[in-house]
Amino acid sequence: MKRFMAMLKKNENVHPPPTKLLDLAAQLCQELQSSSPSLEKLVEAMMKCKNSRDFLTNIHVVRACVSVHIHKGQHDAACRLLEHCKAEEKEELVQLWHEVHYRRAMEKQQTDVLTPLQKFRCRKRNPPPLSLCPEGLKNRNYSEEVRQQLFRFAAEVTANPDKKQREELAQAMNLQPTQVYNWFANYRRRQKS
Repeated sequence: MKRFMAMLKKNENVHPPPTKLLDLAAQLCQELQSSSPSLEKLVEAMMKCKNSRDFLTNIHVVRACVSVHIHKGQHDAACRLLEHCKAEEKEELVQLWHEVHYRRAMEKQQTDVLTPLQKFRCRKRNPPPLSLCPEGLKNRNYSEEVRQQLFRFAAEVTANPDKKQREELAQAMNLQPTQVYNWFANYRRRQKS
């Protein structure tokens, strides 16, 4: 830690900062994950320097910064940091984005855990920004054509197909039999309500 602080001070006005300094920051962030006071000092030092954006290209540094912000209850700051960081691991950044919002929801509801449904609702209310998800979130819905075929089958043949019918439908629509089974189960549930 002392070595890092000395290197940071020495290279304060060097742009971009030396790779050795960035690597050391990442290594320290990994090692200090559970040591909150030391991690807070490290994050504070990195974020105060002029080259703070350069540190945010490493996922370990980003994770450490987000962790410190969450610990301090600074959810908006954590979100801003995620929106503007340049780390390559987009999937992990999206996970961190969701984690920030889960923590915010847990604090609001004064609970230690969220149910899967609460997490789902949280993700729906707080989708990641385009900077983290340029291609958008994956849509789990089937194409309009597939849905129309399934609806037609349910209306004209049966809403409760047997195993053979499900397998034939799955093969015809390039789906898994389990997906067809679940679609019909959900369809019947929706019809009841």
